[in-house]
Amino acid sequence: MYEGLNIRSEIGRLRKVMLYRPGGELLNLSPDTLGPLLFDDIPFLEEAQREHDCFARLLADEGVEVLYLDQLVAEALDAAPGARREFCKRWLDESGLDGHAARRAVRELLDSIEDTRAMVDKCIEGVRADELDLSPERAASLADLMLTDKNAGSPLVIDPIPNIYFTRDTFTVIGSGVSLNSMLSRTRRREGVFGEFVMRYHPEYAGTPTWYTSDLPHNVEGGDILVLGPDVIAVGISERTSSAAIDELAHRLLWGEPSSGISRVFAFSIPHKRSFMHLDTVFTQVDVDTFTVHPGILGTLVVFELTRGSHMGEVSIRRLDDTLDVILARALGLDAVRLIKCGGEDPIASVREQWNDGSNTLAVAPGRVLVYQRNAVTNDILDREGIELLEIPSAELSRGRGGPHCMSMAFWRDAV
Repeated sequence: MYEGLNIRSEIGRLRKVMLYRPGGELLNLSPDTLGPLLFDDIPFLEEAQREHDCFARLLADEGVEVLYLDQLVAEALDAAPGARREFCKRWLDESGLDGHAARRAVRELLDSIEDTRAMVDKCIEGVRADELDLSPERAASLADLMLTDKNAGSPLVIDPIPNIYFTRDTFTVIGSGVSLNSMLSRTRRREGVFGEFVMRYHPEYAGTPTWYTSDLPHNVEGGDILVLGPDVIAVGISERTSSAAIDELAHRLLWGEPSSGISRVFAFSIPHKRSFMHLDTVFTQVDVDTFTVHPGILGTLVVFELTRGSHMGEVSIRRLDDTLDVILARALGLDAVRLIKCGGEDPIASVREQWNDGSNTLAVAPGRVLVYQRNAVTNDILDREGIELLEIPSAELSRGRGGPHCMSMAFWRDAV
């Protein structure tokens, strides 16, 4: 058994991982809500679940223990008296629902669900007006009245959380501790509640050292954090993660107690656009000395190295003017690294497969990675370069704009 958390690389033999199987939240997506809920299209749930089950099965076949976020949350809530009530209140507060009668009706709905995991799944799925008694007679305020059938602007009282199957973002394991991330968008901010309660109340993870907390004012998301080695991480300055958040995270990692073991933080400034939303969408590590990379970032990156300064609590920042391969080799303590371009030299294949997360891989061991099947050009190149591939069908999962790395949060890896 591999208890607790232990992530000191991106490629060590993967022993334990957390996923979330897509559920009813995808059925509550509609064309009108795609933009606010950060989706470009509506996945076909049944096929998305089949694809995700294949993903989980491939991991299990590699000897990886697969955990599920909703089950972990349920176990945490059942483990501590009062935790379920506290969770429901916090989730309701984060939902933005106004109106005393409406909040009371939602609480009654959640309280009526006896099984804790089913209740957690309901929080993820969202709440429709037709599930509640929101008659005008029960309205206690104008906010309540505007949710009743005649006045409602939407059939949803509380939006679903469809992005939650990208478990990489909600919190990040670094060493034996965790960054409880503060998500940029309101719709994803609710995801942080789930990770918080796991780390606060779950019997196996309660008391885990915390390197960042979701109540901090600056945004950081897990797709922007790569654990390159026992003492070094990379963080993206991106559309979703601010430089101020990296300042705070770096200070805690470099100077905090207990020690994180991190002595260097590399900050990569990447284009602030949806197709490059996180650092792990533009490069991921596939072997000891090999990365897959989107060629569109080559020559455009601005990189900084953050280390301890000469005085207590001080962080030293230095800009690095080398090429990406040189910077990564230095971070890893190697003479050189290989960069394998997503889509190769074909400019159309490159942007097409980048859009479908061709650079977003999940290593189960050095040189053995999970990839989306649909990225045929990139996969062929990786295969020819000696990387062993485990291909996931991805017609529907890819509609959410995230790949195997995005859909997983590694809990335990062996040393490289």
